Amino acid sequence: MANSSPAFSTRLGFILAAAGSAVGVGNIWGFPTQAASNGGGAFLLVYLIMIILLAYPMLVAEITIGRIRRQNPIEALRNLSDKPFLRGSGAIAGVTGLIVLSLILSFYAIVSGWLVSYMLAPLMVVMGQPETALWFTEFSVSRNITTMIFFMLLTVYVVRSGVNNGIERWSRRLMPLLFILLIGMSAYILTQDGAIQGLKMYLLPDFSTITDPNLIIRAMGQAFFSLSLGVCVMMTYGAYLSNSENIPKTAAWVAGIDTSVAFLAGLLILPAMFVAQSNGVTIYADDGTLLSADTLVFTVLPAMFDALGYAGLFMSFGFFLLMVIAAITSSISMLEAPVNALREEANCDRSSGVWIIALIVTAISTTIIYNFELLFGAVITFSTVYMQPIMALVFGIMLTWVLRQNYLLKALKQGSPDIEKSLFWKIWPWYVKFICPILILLVIWRG
Repeated sequence: MANSSPAFSTRLGFILAAAGSAVGVGNIWGFPTQAASNGGGAFLLVYLIMIILLAYPMLVAEITIGRIRRQNPIEALRNLSDKPFLRGSGAIAGVTGLIVLSLILSFYAIVSGWLVSYMLAPLMVVMGQPETALWFTEFSVSRNITTMIFFMLLTVYVVRSGVNNGIERWSRRLMPLLFILLIGMSAYILTQDGAIQGLKMYLLPDFSTITDPNLIIRAMGQAFFSLSLGVCVMMTYGAYLSNSENIPKTAAWVAGIDTSVAFLAGLLILPAMFVAQSNGVTIYADDGTLLSADTLVFTVLPAMFDALGYAGLFMSFGFFLLMVIAAITSSISMLEAPVNALREEANCDRSSGVWIIALIVTAISTTIIYNFELLFGAVITFSTVYMQPIMALVFGIMLTWVLRQNYLLKALKQGSPDIEKSLFWKIWPWYVKFICPILILLVIWRG
């Protein structure tokens, strides 16, 4: 990577930025929705297993690839080998990962636009604008496009400012605020009638369901989606990481923060479902299936907030502000990865690269909005449930099979000189090389 390339100024800056990328709508919207739809505690248990067995080892691999070459993902994967076939394969893998990332950002911007809508709606009510509030909460093409574009402009604003003044600076501000809001709202919800029933559902797993193939593949997809794996984000951030940092420990911090937020989100959303139910809101159909599973936070929670009266307006604003903060910390990383690749591969300046990628993603999002029933769910399933684990597997295999073992050890010894003697080094390379591919392919095949 050229000397003018960006870098995080501190370890804390990297951890908060990488954790911010991981902590997003996937944690606060996706994880509780998946948990509520797949047995609560059983999904939580399998999700935690997937984080430990598959997601964390792959997170270390992607950060390592980025730091070894200090180049954008396309060049980093290409330069793992000097053999023409492997170099070409690496470049294709990098391009594929960035395409998948752009697809994810395209639906992510739509969902995040909804979050902005529901954050602004209670403010409109307080300001005496009920018609505007209704427009924000009713599903429509005009609402979806307007709020999606607004959210993309927020993301563009941060990424255009660069790594230090944009991504790192805003991650340092937003991540602590996110934790404060999440803990405060969880504590409040747990004092409400009906919350304990949701807490039991969330924390007491039904062990008879943990072998359900659909639950397992959903938990794996959620783990990879949550940690931004398989889409070159962590590779890009790894290229900005100082050589003095211990990659396994830093990755453990990122995974730990991300998992903590997902757990806290479940601690908020699932009890809130049953608080809503105690206030007369129907959350389950007659056959026991969860109603409005994909739009849980946009149906059940607003109904609960409405039941709380005037105080519910402020609760609603606080909750959706939390969601918007989580969304922006992830979207900036999703935009940064392809921007960095375009900046290095096409030798264009950051500002131009940001606008080019943002316009492409906005065009994809607009296409999805105009063909919502056909494309929205399909894009989510294709990109997060299947492509992310597959691409993470490809990246891990390329690192451990293509890169020479002595080069890999040398890279990891930067920031951890004694790693060769550690249990991590004795297990991790072989685990990523042999065990992870078997487990990932087995889960996809069973699912």
